[in-house]
Amino acid sequence: MATKRLRQDTDQDPELSDCKQMRRLPSFSTVIREAVMANSLQNILVSLEPMLRKMVQEEVERGVSQSISSFQRSNSIHIEPASESSSLKLVFKNHLSLPIFTGSKIEGTDSKPLQLAIVDACTGEPPVSPLLSTVKVEVVVLDGDFPARDQPKWSSSEFQNNIVRERTGKRPLLAGDVNITLKDGSIVIPDLAFTDNSSWIRSRHFRIGARVVAGSHEGPRIKEAMTVPFMVKDHRGELYRKHYPPALGDEVWRLEKIAKDGAFHKKLSDAKIYTVQDFLKLSVVDPHSLRTILGMGMSDRVWEATLAHAKTCNMGETLYLYRGTQCSLLLNPVCELVEVAYDGITLSLQDLSTAQRSYVQRLVREAYQNWDKVEETNALVDHNILPPNVLQMQQSGEESLRWHPVHQENEDCQLEDYEILDPSPFLTW
Repeated sequence: MATKRLRQDTDQDPELSDCKQMRRLPSFSTVIREAVMANSLQNILVSLEPMLRKMVQEEVERGVSQSISSFQRSNSIHIEPASESSSLKLVFKNHLSLPIFTGSKIEGTDSKPLQLAIVDACTGEPPVSPLLSTVKVEVVVLDGDFPARDQPKWSSSEFQNNIVRERTGKRPLLAGDVNITLKDGSIVIPDLAFTDNSSWIRSRHFRIGARVVAGSHEGPRIKEAMTVPFMVKDHRGELYRKHYPPALGDEVWRLEKIAKDGAFHKKLSDAKIYTVQDFLKLSVVDPHSLRTILGMGMSDRVWEATLAHAKTCNMGETLYLYRGTQCSLLLNPVCELVEVAYDGITLSLQDLSTAQRSYVQRLVREAYQNWDKVEETNALVDHNILPPNVLQMQQSGEESLRWHPVHQENEDCQLEDYEILDPSPFLTW
């Protein structure tokens, strides 16, 4: 019996071994799925290979380029200052007249063309030894952020790298005399204008620069010139720009806070205030009336800004004479009293008595209302030809006043000696 069991056990061993082997073999579906996945991964790798190659190539090229640039900069730091040091420099002799608009001629603050010159870098004066030949110069546009505030000096390559070129499809940024020749170390640039505004660059500002054309000058480097940074606005904005300072004949909307065809402009036009001179005359004679015309829509802050801008106007040298029955007034273009003239006597407002001041105030109003009757003069008048008009004074019933300084009155004089008894006919501010 023992032998029989042993044979049965030995007969079962192959079967058990075959089952275990059967379990280790993968199924047909598993084999197919793994084959499909392997094929897909291979396809993905094949498709990514060109892109991966390109990325690797670009990174290698970028690394090489940065290494070369770093090497060049390190060399320039050590070489350029020694080779480019110079005792001469280009300078613009006058400042720019701002603002600048596209298409408008660029001028200096003195309404003259820009002037360029070569000067001594230390003294700012013309060089002691005159240049032996003419020097060719190129006028360019620079980025307004160049140079940095902490970098007052720059190299020729840095100047070159900050030149601003025109936008794609646009004309050159500067039109006119951009290539000039300096003779005797200076030149005037009569024709220069921008063709595009500066709003499209990061700093929103340009500079005008000038540099010597390479090869046109034998000798050490002549340092480049540049103006202060400024904005260039589109020429359409010039039609509405304010004037700094305004002129007497400018339309009143050239003043701050008064927009062309705006509410304030229309109110002033309805009151026949068309020019800056009209505005200033009324502000002198009757500021309350002018303030009323502008209305409550103009705040005190805006009123002060407008009036302050108007007062920066250049009055010029022309004076105006207005003849009254008892004296004559010398006025400036905005109806401000310069002096009172009476038969060879010259008086200021501080010299007058209360009655005299009242009369002068009325006379100033008359001059304002009859501005077409005032006489222009370029100098102080000969007061001896201005006696009082006694006949007209008698016809009007006016009381004759004593026209001499108040401080010359004797201490025992009474106030009634030079005060008008009935001041109601005279207007006061």
